[in-house]
Amino acid sequence: MLLGTIYVFAPYVSNVVIGDPILGQTLISGWHKTAGIIIALTAPFLGAATDRMGRRKPLLALFVAVLALSIVVQWWALPGGQGLPLWALGLAVTVSGIAFVYTEVLHNAMLSRAAPPRVLSYVSGLGLSLGNAGSVLLLVFVLVTMALPGQMDWPFIPDAPMFGLDPAAFEPSRVVTLLCAGWLIVFAIPMFLYTPDLVTTGERFGDAMKHGVGNVWRTIRKLGDYRNVALFLIARMLYADGKTAILIFSGIYAAGTMGWGLVEMLAYGIILTIFAVCGGFIGGWLDSVIGPKRAVVIEIGVTLVCLIAMVSMSATSMLFFFPVEAGAVVWDSPLFRTAPELGYMAFAIIIAMSITAAYASSRTLMARLAPKGMEGEVFGLYALAGSATAWLGPLLVENFTATYESQRAGFASIAILLILGFALLLFVKPPEKQAA
Repeated sequence: MLLGTIYVFAPYVSNVVIGDPILGQTLISGWHKTAGIIIALTAPFLGAATDRMGRRKPLLALFVAVLALSIVVQWWALPGGQGLPLWALGLAVTVSGIAFVYTEVLHNAMLSRAAPPRVLSYVSGLGLSLGNAGSVLLLVFVLVTMALPGQMDWPFIPDAPMFGLDPAAFEPSRVVTLLCAGWLIVFAIPMFLYTPDLVTTGERFGDAMKHGVGNVWRTIRKLGDYRNVALFLIARMLYADGKTAILIFSGIYAAGTMGWGLVEMLAYGIILTIFAVCGGFIGGWLDSVIGPKRAVVIEIGVTLVCLIAMVSMSATSMLFFFPVEAGAVVWDSPLFRTAPELGYMAFAIIIAMSITAAYASSRTLMARLAPKGMEGEVFGLYALAGSATAWLGPLLVENFTATYESQRAGFASIAILLILGFALLLFVKPPEKQAA
C-alpha cells in the first residue's frame, strides 16, 4: 500500500501517466470513491457471512489472488495512451482497493486463532510493527537500487538501475507494482501454511451472506440503547475517513505541488514510515497519562492543524502569506533543499505520528466504552464504521479539486471530515464518567 497507493505509483500516475496533477488527483480520488462505496455496501456483510461459514482461508486465498493480479496489471500503466488504457487502470486501482479491504476483513477475523488471548494484543501490535518495518526495508531497497543510481556518489549505489530497468520507460516507478504483488504473495504463504483456521460449518456462502445482513442490522439497532457508543462510532467514522484520505493524497499533493519525483517520494515515504512507528508509542503513552478520550481529541486536533499547515505550503509560498523565491536553496542537501519542502516535511512527520497515535488510542477508547458482554458486537460495528463511509474522503477531494481546479482545494477539503469528527468527539463521555 505504501509503495503503490501513497508514495510512488499514485504520484507517478497523477503526474506522468495522466500528466496533469489537478486532473490526476480528481481521477484517482474518483477511483478510490468508487472502491469505498463498494466496500461500504459489502465488507461488513462479508465479515458477518464468514463468521457463519467458519473457515476463512479459501475466501482469503481468492481475494489475495485478485489483489495480486490487479496490482500486477498496473505495471502496464504508461503515459500518452500507451499500454493500459486509463479506464482499465482505474478499474485495476478500484479492484485492488476493494480486494485489499476484503483481505483485511478476513485475516483480522483469524487473529483470535493465531495466538492465546493473553498475548493477543502483543501479536496484533507486533504484526503492525513488522508491517511498518517491512515497508521501510522495501522503500529503501527501491531507493538505492532503482531510484538513486547515477545520482549519488556513494560506493554502495550502482551506476544504473538494477535488473536492466529503463528510466526512459519509467520502469523504476512502474516496477513497484511487481514488487508489491510479489511481496504480498511471498509473505501470505506462511499464514496459509501455519496459521490455524476455523472448522467449516457447512453453510453455503449465499445463505451465510443473507443471514449475515440480518446479524449486522440487529447489532446496529442495539446501538439505540447505547448513545455514547453510537456517538463515538459516528465521530470515529468521520475522522478515520479524514486520516485515510490524508494518507492517500498527501503524496499526490506533494508530488504535484512541490514537483517531487521518484527519489523524493521514496525518501518522503521512508522518513514518514519511521516516524509513524513512534506514533504508536506516543498514543499508548498519552492513553495512560491523560486517558484515551483526551488522547484522541489531542491527536485529531494535531492532525487537523498539520493538514492546514501542509496545505499552506507551495513552491513559492509558506503558511499561505509568506512568499518564497522558487527554488531558493536553504541548506546543502541532495533532497528537500527549499524552505517550503522542509516545512511540508516537518508537518508531514508530525501528522504521521498523530495519525498512528489516533489509530491506537481510538481502539483503546472503543474497548473502554464497550458495554460488558457486547465487546464482540461493538468491535464489529467499529469495523463497520471504518468502512461505511470510506468513499466520503475521496468524494470530497474529487469534487473540490474539480470544482476549483486546484490540488490545494481538494487536499484541504479533508479538513471538513476532521472538524466534524473532532466536534462530535467532544460530546462523547469519557469511560470513567460513563462507568460512574
